[in-house]
Amino acid sequence: MTGYVMEFGKDGGRVEPDGRLDAPAFHRNHQAIRALLQRYLADKSGDAVEAGSGTGQHVVDFARHFPGILWWPSDLNAAHLKSIAAWRAHAGLANVRPPLRIDLSDPAWCPELHDGSVAPLLAVFCANVIHIAPWRVAEGLFAGAARYLGPDGRLFLYGPFKRDGRHTALSNAVFDTSLRHRDPEWGVREIEELEKLAAGVGLKLIEAAEMPANNLVLVFEREKRA
Repeated sequence: MTGYVMEFGKDGGRVEPDGRLDAPAFHRNHQAIRALLQRYLADKSGDAVEAGSGTGQHVVDFARHFPGILWWPSDLNAAHLKSIAAWRAHAGLANVRPPLRIDLSDPAWCPELHDGSVAPLLAVFCANVIHIAPWRVAEGLFAGAARYLGPDGRLFLYGPFKRDGRHTALSNAVFDTSLRHRDPEWGVREIEELEKLAAGVGLKLIEAAEMPANNLVLVFEREKRA
């Protein structure tokens, strides 16, 4: 999987001596994201993976507010993995596991998810990844989610998206242009294209929830068979 547009810690944000990185976006969006997850995960138990945890701030926040769920953070970037481990140690929460090294362009994700170390997943959460990566990362994300989610598991996908071929805000259009200038394989993704991708692996979109800064959370679950 190719690198991110921005490696956290190299954007002028705070870096703690223990390696904890701080993403300003976390402070803007974590309450809205958590409120959405609350509707689906309140009082639930099971295992959940955050695919592409970045700094590790979200997964610690989730673990604190959903104590019945065992959270597995993950990333591919070495600095991010260090930050995730540092946030985990700082929080001291028993329901956050050590970070997994997951390459989302590989549908198998990582050995721990197919050797029995992790139970069928209650949830997969992924924020701000697929628009700063080639399309094969989106393909691998959906393929892995379909493979590892339990029967009632759900995939939560946060970020900017296009609807009916159009951006939802001018700022997203500008952002999309900058992404594609940087790498032609990157860009804000079409909801309809993601629905097709989901359908190909037996998932369907059940909600597109509005979030701060013209973002959405797309919620996918397994197609119910007659």
